[in-house]
Amino acid sequence: MLYKFVCIEGNIGAGKTTLAKLLAEEYGGMLILEKFEDNPYLAKFYEDPEKYALQLEVSFLLERYQQLNKILSEPNIFSNFSVTDYMFEKCLLFAKINLNKQDYQLYRHFFHQITKKLPHPDIIFYLHAEPSQLIKNIRERGRNFEQNISKVYLNRIERMYFEYFKQNHHIKVVVVDVNSIDWVSNAFAYQQLLTLFDREYKDGINFVNLH
Repeated sequence: MLYKFVCIEGNIGAGKTTLAKLLAEEYGGMLILEKFEDNPYLAKFYEDPEKYALQLEVSFLLERYQQLNKILSEPNIFSNFSVTDYMFEKCLLFAKINLNKQDYQLYRHFFHQITKKLPHPDIIFYLHAEPSQLIKNIRERGRNFEQNISKVYLNRIERMYFEYFKQNHHIKVVVVDVNSIDWVSNAFAYQQLLTLFDREYKDGINFVNLH
């Protein structure tokens, strides 16, 4: 592994957590996972987005901050390898989609106040999948509260990610097309995927295709 702190990102259902777990096991690294299943507002948000959007986004913000801040306070935590299935900035991206304008402005101000001292990944690997593939993945994993997620919503999420990446040229991002790659059950595809983590990349957006 060429990098000490790797972030796996992507849309809902892209396989972020699965890949992060595999990488942590492969390289003996620290695994940092988002604790979304413990969030009391997530299922409620999908039932009534307008009512629960602010509670959901604030709770995610605080949970992610506390998790990363705790890790940062531990000495020499990044001396070896760590991998996470989220970037802290995703708080702001989802908030922009889910909150009304007034709530978003307040949220954005709070976000920038607390994000300054958090650790930043050396590189972000973004798993790109088409909405039809994401919907298929979402249905297969069977979380009841996710089953009504629309392709329109998934498209909005991906647009927000790429807008953020394009506006922040100093961030090193690798976009991996995973639409036709079964890297979970196909050992050869998985080994191909692993080669991506031993390459140097330029700042900005890097597109790779393993087909």
